[in-house]
Amino acid sequence: MGVFKDAAEVQRYLGGIFDLAMADDEVSGILAASGVVLHVVYSDPDSEITVDFPNRKVYKGASDLPPVVELSMAADLGNKFWLGHVNLPVAMARGQVRAKGPVPRILKLIPVAKTLYPQYERMLRDSDREDLIAAGS
Repeated sequence: MGVFKDAAEVQRYLGGIFDLAMADDEVSGILAASGVVLHVVYSDPDSEITVDFPNRKVYKGASDLPPVVELSMAADLGNKFWLGHVNLPVAMARGQVRAKGPVPRILKLIPVAKTLYPQYERMLRDSDREDLIAAGS
């Protein structure tokens, strides 16, 4: 069993970091310019998050919005990524993350994602989720 107890927790935290990104004018502006609609499929527990970067919207759960890039991974790995402990290209090479679509477009956004790592950890601390921080180490 993974560190998240259900899909609602995945959406709250792993979706929540995208909410924070979309609320930040500088970050959301860079992401919007990418033209990417990102669909992330998590397992253990199963959950989906779609982020429409150009329109600055986050959809938690199933969405009919066609993605430009789709990533699939364990929710635990998503937690570790947002804590700064996963190198996405390496995880893809190892088969821990499966990708569909023009992957270079999403890889170009990693420097922006890195600026969100402290916000993700702060969100977990503010929610008294030290367990998720410890699990991501």
